Amino acid sequence: MVLAVDIGNSNIVVGAVGKNGVRFVERIYTDRNKTDLEYAISFKMIMEIYNITADNIKGSIISSVVPPITATVNSALKKLTGAPAIIVGPGVKNGLNIKIDNPAQLGSDLVVDAVAGVAEYPLPQIIIDMGTATTISVINQDARFMGCAIVPGVLISMESLVADTSQLPRISLEAPKKVIGSNTIDSMKSGMILGNASMLDGMIDRIEKELGTKATVIATGGLAKFVIPHCVHKIIYDDALLLKGLYLIYMRNCEEESKPDLPS
Repeated sequence: MVLAVDIGNSNIVVGAVGKNGVRFVERIYTDRNKTDLEYAISFKMIMEIYNITADNIKGSIISSVVPPITATVNSALKKLTGAPAIIVGPGVKNGLNIKIDNPAQLGSDLVVDAVAGVAEYPLPQIIIDMGTATTISVINQDARFMGCAIVPGVLISMESLVADTSQLPRISLEAPKKVIGSNTIDSMKSGMILGNASMLDGMIDRIEKELGTKATVIATGGLAKFVIPHCVHKIIYDDALLLKGLYLIYMRNCEEESKPDLPS
């Protein structure tokens, strides 16, 4: 198995992935003040919950959009596995055909999502990743990454709304019973959940019109499960998409020459 880690601005996603599938997907808080030992302890405790030991892990791989802690997490993984991780970036083979103005600007998380999407789902594709930001990536019929849209994430939007208004409370991410809220909390829930769902539906319509065809729509990320059920479009929810992509990239860069099957 491979220990796959995605470092995001709010959360670090960690999972164990092998040819037989994804053993687990867990999230811990991204803490820039943690030491490598503290991260190593966190990862080890998660592995122990799923009865996985360091002997079961053949290596590790990292994608990161938080450069200041990439080296710290890499050091933590080295303590667990005995070897440094592969870090997704320049010089690492990913097999993705990127057709944007400056491919070097493309976030590693979007690269990894797209690698898994192309391997597992029909083309063309729209991949929605809902985390700190909501990203909407587009891969055409020829498996080319064409570009993306970036929207403020659900929690960022809510925190900004609450911070800049004196009478709006923090709310849980639950859907309201109706669109027209009759009190402050339900009105906010309508905007946060149903408003974001409507935004995604509208963006899907515009992207498909630009592509000139229908697309397979896949959603991932920690917040997707709250919003996607309220979209009108058919959207496949795959919480492990990024981990599957990291596994594929790991296998393409390790010494084994055989092409791996995508984890189911």
